Amino acid sequence: MQSLKPRRFPKLCRRWISTDSVADLPARSSSSESGLQALALTLNKRLADEAGKNNDNLIFSPVSVYAALSLVAAGARERTLAEMLGVLGAASRDDLAGSVRALAEQALADRSHTGGPYVNFACAVWHDKTRPLKPAYADAAVKSYKAQTHAVDFHEKPVEAAKQINAWVAASTNNLIPSIIHPRALSELTDLVLANAIYFKGEWLKPFRKDQTKEDKFHRLEGGIVDVPFMRYRGRQRIACHDGFKVLQLYYERGQQLAAQPSALYSMCIFLPDDHDGLWRLTDKIACNNDFLREHLPTGTVLVGDFRLPKFKLALSTDMTNVLRDLGLKDAFDLWKADLADMVEQKPGVNLALEKVLHKAVIEVNEEGTEAAAATAACLCRSTRAYKPPARVDFVADHPFAFFVMEEVSGAILFAGHVLDPSRE
Repeated sequence: MQSLKPRRFPKLCRRWISTDSVADLPARSSSSESGLQALALTLNKRLADEAGKNNDNLIFSPVSVYAALSLVAAGARERTLAEMLGVLGAASRDDLAGSVRALAEQALADRSHTGGPYVNFACAVWHDKTRPLKPAYADAAVKSYKAQTHAVDFHEKPVEAAKQINAWVAASTNNLIPSIIHPRALSELTDLVLANAIYFKGEWLKPFRKDQTKEDKFHRLEGGIVDVPFMRYRGRQRIACHDGFKVLQLYYERGQQLAAQPSALYSMCIFLPDDHDGLWRLTDKIACNNDFLREHLPTGTVLVGDFRLPKFKLALSTDMTNVLRDLGLKDAFDLWKADLADMVEQKPGVNLALEKVLHKAVIEVNEEGTEAAAATAACLCRSTRAYKPPARVDFVADHPFAFFVMEEVSGAILFAGHVLDPSRE
């Protein structure tokens, strides 16, 4: 597991808000919000199942994956578009674009200048210099997704292109994620890479006292016990008790609210099963209802007795290609069926398809707050749609043959001979 260096949180001005009501939460948006929610819970279930096989921790960013796939959908057509809209839970490309634009401008807008969380949400598109972006796609990428666009030399200098992409990811995530693509992961067949990056750093509205943090026993799922540092608290917390589990909601410092800046309220919500081995049952429940999280959030504060929350650092690096295929993105990954023709200027007989979707995420939670980052890269490669396998030619040297050793430029024959019986010297 990747280790994160502790970072000091800036001393921000504090503006205390009431945590007994959620009336000031941002209003729910269009159907794309429910699409993001559905994708988040479905991915959580699939990735949790995979991580659970090895008793691994899990951290990923649903909004980063959603934004990167939306950038792909912006250039999709026909059945490929319908497939992507189904997985993303959107009615149209415009619906997707509007949803991501609203996220960037409202919910994920940076609020560090007013004392709130520091947030960076960014998209970018890299295309090979021989495959310029179509004007409509470039316009959508820049205006709706706030994406930077770059022409690079994937075909001749894929390693250099990978370095540029990784430098952008590192800068966009405050170096928490130094790279997303291995320098040799790209090839002369790569035409496009679409990426999203998100960085978040926020202080708790009610920080934990470091002198209260003490080590205690943590019961692992497979039955083992480990000693870890637990943060503690005395007073009131937002906690909801449900059948078989409890929910803790920890707000982040909101900062001063400006009239020109849309409202946002960040919190971390922890769903804790009553049973030590109840996580997978709770995960199944959460995955069955897109509104499960919202419906089970606390509605007020309670006086806490024994309160312990472990500090933690998590990291994930994964290829989401197979998971997304299982969710229904099949044509988009098929070199012969994919229809992503609205992205770049086409060459006769050349087709684009998704090759892989890479994702990295990291998070650190301590007494002061949370620092987290994620990046998603969708790599698109080309092939010849009208490609036909060449006719096969048999060559069976099971009878006498001649041979020549030649220097091709001069035509000089260095050696010549024939073989009549290869078993004899």
